Amino acid sequence: MDNFIVSARKYRPSTFSSVVGQLSLTTTLKNAIKSNHLAHAYLFCGPRGVGKTTCARIFAKTINCQNLTSDFEACNKCESCVSFNDQRSYNIHELDAASNNGVDDIRTLTEQVRIPPQIGKYSVYIIDEVHMLSQGAFNAFLKTLEEPPAHAIFILATTEKHKIIPTILSRCQIYDFNRITVADTVKHLQMVAEKEGVTVDLNGLNVVAQKSDGGMRDALSIFDQLVSFCGDTITYQGVIENLNVLDYEYYFRLIECFLKGDVQQSLLIFNEVLNKGFDAQHFITGLSSHLRDVLVSKDPQTISLLEVGADIGERYKKQAQSCSPEFIFQALKISNDCDLDYRISKNKRLLVELALIRLCQLTDEKKNPY
Repeated sequence: MDNFIVSARKYRPSTFSSVVGQLSLTTTLKNAIKSNHLAHAYLFCGPRGVGKTTCARIFAKTINCQNLTSDFEACNKCESCVSFNDQRSYNIHELDAASNNGVDDIRTLTEQVRIPPQIGKYSVYIIDEVHMLSQGAFNAFLKTLEEPPAHAIFILATTEKHKIIPTILSRCQIYDFNRITVADTVKHLQMVAEKEGVTVDLNGLNVVAQKSDGGMRDALSIFDQLVSFCGDTITYQGVIENLNVLDYEYYFRLIECFLKGDVQQSLLIFNEVLNKGFDAQHFITGLSSHLRDVLVSKDPQTISLLEVGADIGERYKKQAQSCSPEFIFQALKISNDCDLDYRISKNKRLLVELALIRLCQLTDEKKNPY
């Protein structure tokens, strides 16, 4: 039986062109290689799982490649590239600052920096989670970072740029990585699913992309989890069951109840949600998000802000036509106020139920005391 490799590692980008959602950054790095304008220190910042360490490795491999391609990508055939791909390159050194954050660790690194590379032109030092270095370690690192040997390049990666001291920031070229959009995440997951021979529901992939919150690594981890749960066919129903996500259907039904003023049915739907094990605050924040999506579906100019599958998008547009802007604005205020009051409320269920009753009264201004 072959050893299983998680998708986040199996489909890790190996060239700049295969990096997802960071086109401006990868273009800048390629242009720096093309014009031979390489800085001695880079700082890659951004949320988790968006490609910081991956880009650092690709950059390190590419600047040492002996036969760059016409579009300035690594050839993956020369000795330097092969040794890197086999994880035996002596040119690229990685340090995890989370577990090696003391002064002695940095001193060992600075002593190592003096040794020139055996193959290729540069020794590249990738320091991950650099914000975890102690104050003393930062101070010990300053001089080396400012005036390293000509063959040394430092790439620092962090999820928390605000924790890095200004004297370090001023010595680096800073690259801010973006969260990966839902559309880019869905497209990449479709590619992975196709290569793995897995049939996927597009609406389900949209839920995965939203759940991953802009992190490709998280999205691929969720994808592996779903393959284990659903097998070779990932359905929308399978996704919401496995990820414990509230189905859009509940909210579509609720809005219909609000428009009809049907208090009884809206309370029964809420009870059904609670019986499925969902938290009441999770329910009310989901309702606010749904109302927001209905609002952006009312105007063709804002419809692009809706990040759902095509057929669910059509349902949003249809529901938006039956809701007046005034209804949506008032409903958003009620649901948002309920969310804010939830933490301090002693009877949380009653708080949400009162919000639902007020929402049902919105369509009848005579009944509505607000």
